[in-house]
Amino acid sequence: MVAETRLRDEIDEMLPGVIADRRDFHEHPELAYQETRTAGIVANRLRALGLDDIRTGIAGTGVTALIHGAGVGHGRTVLLRADMDALPILEENEVDYRSRTNGVMHACGHDAHTAMLLGVARLLMDRRDQFSGTVKVLFQPAEELPPGGARPMIEAGVLEDPHVDAVFGLHIDQNSPLGVVSVRPGPYMAAADRFKIALKGKGGHGAHPHDTIDPVLIGAQIVTALQSLVSREIDPISSGVVSVTAFLAGEAFNVIPDTAELRGTVRTFTSENRDLLEKRVDALVTGLAAAMRAEATVDYNRGYPATVNDPAMTDIVRDAALATVGADNVREGEPMMGAEDFSYFLQERPGSFFFVGSRNDERGLVWGHHHPRFDIDEAALAVGVETMTRVALDYLNQPG
Repeated sequence: MVAETRLRDEIDEMLPGVIADRRDFHEHPELAYQETRTAGIVANRLRALGLDDIRTGIAGTGVTALIHGAGVGHGRTVLLRADMDALPILEENEVDYRSRTNGVMHACGHDAHTAMLLGVARLLMDRRDQFSGTVKVLFQPAEELPPGGARPMIEAGVLEDPHVDAVFGLHIDQNSPLGVVSVRPGPYMAAADRFKIALKGKGGHGAHPHDTIDPVLIGAQIVTALQSLVSREIDPISSGVVSVTAFLAGEAFNVIPDTAELRGTVRTFTSENRDLLEKRVDALVTGLAAAMRAEATVDYNRGYPATVNDPAMTDIVRDAALATVGADNVREGEPMMGAEDFSYFLQERPGSFFFVGSRNDERGLVWGHHHPRFDIDEAALAVGVETMTRVALDYLNQPG
């Protein structure tokens, strides 16, 4: 573990700059694959810090750079990732750093992630004599827009040249109080898939339903059946969610329409359950529609896979968190049904994704992710910077 008393003092000294970066990114949010200003600032900052092999324009707007350790030892490479994109949300906060882009907002914390990784890069540049091997910092576009920016960056070769041995990422957590770090080995976030169902029946007058094949009635039966799938087809010890979130049909009060459309999402933690529910959604929808004399087509799209943390890499994160916030503030995270495209990195390399609490009830910083009033206690930035710095140093300095 990193045992340097100066680390926290240096973070305290640089924290106003990290906060300023976060607020600047917050004022100027950019949607997926439009993060040109953000990426430009990141690249310029990395150049000013003296990082090596700065590459830009990866998968559109992605940026990577290298920090080479000067210590004696093996030559492992660790990748640290931050996402940069904002959301199409109109901000409702009345703060000096409110979004200047109408209808676009950093409502998830990616502004904080980018600012924190810049801070980590500065600390690691100052500590090159304290580790061997290489740190690759990666700033990713488009986490909020499936199929996401992680997979295109991987396809562009970011896990090679040099070969990456481990990957780590973090996320601000508005569901946890300031000062808490949450870690979990194994499945942590769910795979997120989506479906669209088109029903074709036979319309007619609402007074003569016997002359129709009512897609509204059939759709209602399908909704009920779909949302029973998990309870009767998934092991009760396991987890899954099928939610129908949209039902579009008809316009007039006295007309049974010809067609209806259903939309929804499927969330799972294992590949077996993911495969099973995809098959069962299609079979149930088409079979039930056919039994009621309608036609149905299912457009099923897989989204991000489950985020599955390597146990050994999670132990490194846990130790770093313990050194940062103490045992009382390190928690075993609960599995969550939200999805994250850092999962693609974890499919390719061992690593861990963890959460840094940013909620402050006393200050009214309680609004959740993707809410127009989302904002964080910026003291969380210091926790994230210190934990991730310790993770990188501890990983590179482990024996073997």
